[in-house]
Amino acid sequence: MELSAFTGSAGTLLDIRNIKAFRGATQVFDAFSLQIDEGCSTAILGPNGSGKSTLMKLISGELHPCFSPDSSLSLFGRNRWNVWDLRSRLGIVSHDLQHEYLASAPGLNVVLSGFYSSIDTWRNQVFGDREYRKADEVMAMLGIGDLRSRAFGSLSTGEQRRFLLARALVNDPGTLLFDEPTSGLDLKASFLYLELLRKLMRSGKTVLLVTHHVHEIPPEIRRIVMLREGRVLADGSPGEMLSSAMLSALFDCPLQVVMQSGSCQVFPAFQDGPDISL
Repeated sequence: MELSAFTGSAGTLLDIRNIKAFRGATQVFDAFSLQIDEGCSTAILGPNGSGKSTLMKLISGELHPCFSPDSSLSLFGRNRWNVWDLRSRLGIVSHDLQHEYLASAPGLNVVLSGFYSSIDTWRNQVFGDREYRKADEVMAMLGIGDLRSRAFGSLSTGEQRRFLLARALVNDPGTLLFDEPTSGLDLKASFLYLELLRKLMRSGKTVLLVTHHVHEIPPEIRRIVMLREGRVLADGSPGEMLSSAMLSALFDCPLQVVMQSGSCQVFPAFQDGPDISL
């Protein structure tokens, strides 16, 4: 199966204006704004506690901002979505989703559940030849067709991540939202998964990548938004953002950047070693 290019008209993917948001009793955002256009693959980069997870939950609809007449949040130009309509525009692959499936769920069911945006499949859900054919095509494309009958819990972390990607791709969304896609993967699995992301972007998909791992940012990413303590610290092209000075400021740590084949690696830049108090 070839990756089909998304040919929808370009517009605004995400438009957040002046929102306030909480996680439990903790206020994460206050007067927060961010706009991202369709077709502009973007990395949301920041340390732990910067607001990345909260932003992802706002985008996916798992969390809602506090109501205010001068604030708004819209996806693809709309502030209200039916989940059945949104699934064909936005596919989500996240840690939370990976842990929500029962260990006994067959891999095929994980993929089929994407048609209903559900966790696993249910008796009231109907799947015809079209759905099974599409699931088989996507699994074959991702190299997991021979694992279709395996229990989800028996798969490696990398294989589980591919099944979740297949779950998102069965609806052929134009945009994919990834949460730290290589977390928990070994080197080989990480490189293979990042190559999948690159192919998706080259095929015309828009990718939103939420991460604190600089090495996860592939060359096809066009924009990097740096988050720190619930605010946008900086926003620009990878050439502007992936510098030693910018990353040192973002992570509050002296860092040295090395670029190789369009990918970024970061090393500590301490002259006499880090100041570690035991």
